[in-house]
Amino acid sequence: MSKPYILLVEDNPDDVELTQRAFAKNHIANDVVVLRDGAEACDFLFDNSKARNGRALPQVILLDLKLPKISGLEVLERIRADAETRLIPTVILTSSKQEEDLLEGYRLGVNSYVRKPVDFNEFVEAVRQVGLYWLVLNEPPPGVGGGGM
Repeated sequence: MSKPYILLVEDNPDDVELTQRAFAKNHIANDVVVLRDGAEACDFLFDNSKARNGRALPQVILLDLKLPKISGLEVLERIRADAETRLIPTVILTSSKQEEDLLEGYRLGVNSYVRKPVDFNEFVEAVRQVGLYWLVLNEPPPGVGGGGM
């Protein structure tokens, strides 16, 4: 069985770096697999023979909404429609302030919707709280990830 990891689906290199720095600053030791667009995320999640290289499914998915090729909401819809992935805790981590994105995310079954703070210290704190909750406090369903941090 492979080590539990976080799947970060984010196309903005600055946000990827900030998220990884925030995890490191908060001593979140889980590996972070970064995918840059929705199509890459779908390949990774649904074609495990190639893209995941034998890895188990992630413990938690952090999903941006505004992604190239396939939107984050469409990725979420595919995650929830598939029997193997539907129970993976999925957090929308986005800068979108559009109420329709928030409502659609929850309608499609997201577990949590977090707006990325602009301030670095607030961003670090938000990532700390997301990591603490989803990787330590949350009890995942059987077959989805293990403990971490």
